[in-house]
Amino acid sequence: MAKFKVYITDYDYPDIEIERKILRERADAEVVSLDTRDPEILKAELRDADAIITQYAPISPDVVEVMSKCMAVGRYGIGYDNVNVQACTEKGIMVINVPAYCEEEVSDTALAMMLSLNKKIRFYHSNLQKGIWDWKPGVPIHQFKRTVAGLIGFGSIARFTARKLKALGLRVLVYDPYVEEALLAECEVESADLDTLLRNSDAISINVPLTSRTKHMIGEAEFAKMKKTAVIINTARGAVIDEKALIRALQNKTIAGAGLDVFEFEPISPDNPLLHMDNVLATPHCGWYSEESKIEIRIKLATDMARVLNGEEPVGFVNKRELGGKQ
Repeated sequence: MAKFKVYITDYDYPDIEIERKILRERADAEVVSLDTRDPEILKAELRDADAIITQYAPISPDVVEVMSKCMAVGRYGIGYDNVNVQACTEKGIMVINVPAYCEEEVSDTALAMMLSLNKKIRFYHSNLQKGIWDWKPGVPIHQFKRTVAGLIGFGSIARFTARKLKALGLRVLVYDPYVEEALLAECEVESADLDTLLRNSDAISINVPLTSRTKHMIGEAEFAKMKKTAVIINTARGAVIDEKALIRALQNKTIAGAGLDVFEFEPISPDNPLLHMDNVLATPHCGWYSEESKIEIRIKLATDMARVLNGEEPVGFVNKRELGGKQ
């Protein structure tokens, strides 16, 4: 009989054999798949969990309340907004994410969107579908290397993005009050307050987690400060941008375009105006994906969960400060 029981609430992957193997071999843990996001089923099944891994299922205070011996809740991904961290912390439960993965994939997505919007690829493609063979409707287009890029947040993914932008000759502004100036200097980017970044950037990329402080941090007032020729890219979390304000800004030509891999409400409705604008690029929250990253995330989270079960401190310890380190 296994020493521990780890429940996986839900997952997008073909199977959970990677997780089973790592947790069995490294922590003598049995892995149980629930394949549900239903809160009532979760409350009924998770009572005896030693640890939980989740993807989209809501780990709400009601769900946390029934956990009698859970040591940790791990979330597939960098973000963890479906996990109520406060409720977990109050019960002494570690919250674990995967802080370093898919940097190449998401930074590639942000860069691809910037380049596509700069060259007005979707606009020209749409014109061709209408029988318009003419470059002049897209005027003006400027050399991409003349773009001033603004990065809001400077975590791991943003640093990968900055490196790629710098290699293409761009000037890069960064707003992140939590980052040391020495790191910015090392990455050869310029520190800026949010107002300065909004007013001076041609392409702005969102790279912050969704929290109570960052929800709708980009709204009507922020769009009004941006250049009319500027575009905004969001590969982080949809609700960091006030989506209604974004739609108005695009419709009123307050800004020139948007590249969105995430949305305030997912999945996005097919009749959402954002999907019917020639100056908007939209993808279904797939910026993280490659065959390599799909494996990497599973290995890293399962390995970190094994650390917890073995009494060690995990790498992706979200509420470490609140819990005072290793439990």
